[in-house]
Amino acid sequence: MKWIHLLLVYLGLLLILPACGPAQVSDTPVPASTTALPATTPDWFAVQLTDVQTGETFSINDYAGKVVLLETMAIWCPNCLVQANEVRKLHELLGNPEDLVSVSLDVDVNEDSESLMEFASQYGYTWHFAVAPLEIARALGNLYTAQYLNPPLSPMLMIDRQGQVHHLEYGLKEAEQLQKYIQPYLKE
Repeated sequence: MKWIHLLLVYLGLLLILPACGPAQVSDTPVPASTTALPATTPDWFAVQLTDVQTGETFSINDYAGKVVLLETMAIWCPNCLVQANEVRKLHELLGNPEDLVSVSLDVDVNEDSESLMEFASQYGYTWHFAVAPLEIARALGNLYTAQYLNPPLSPMLMIDRQGQVHHLEYGLKEAEQLQKYIQPYLKE
């Protein structure tokens, strides 16, 4: 049993330590005027995820040309629950546009699909909920900082129609704040 604990600690360090690399995230919400996709997108865009509520598989690449709001979370995290409720309000404020896709990625290695499904169902969330595979968790930590593996910080990324990744400020974000940030990208 002790070796399992050591293995989990080691895996956690593998996720966090490489996060010292350069971030490839834009802080400025300036939509591009074209809808062309970038020549390359991060490898993690192609990793298959499983929506715990529907059992369907998807990848971020499946939503090319749409706006994707991605939050990392954990079911034990009270801030994550508050943030998810704001995401629900955001969709309502915007009239539930089909070209806005929300994805909640559970980055806690101790949580599983069944627990995440119960969480999403309990609160009536209707967007994608998936357990982040190690490959995606490592990519988020390496490309955008280890803070993306710390759910209470309410980390969120927005991927625009061109496939560019934009960092949203850490901390809880109200639906109105999210709307101001995302709406210009929806109008592209």
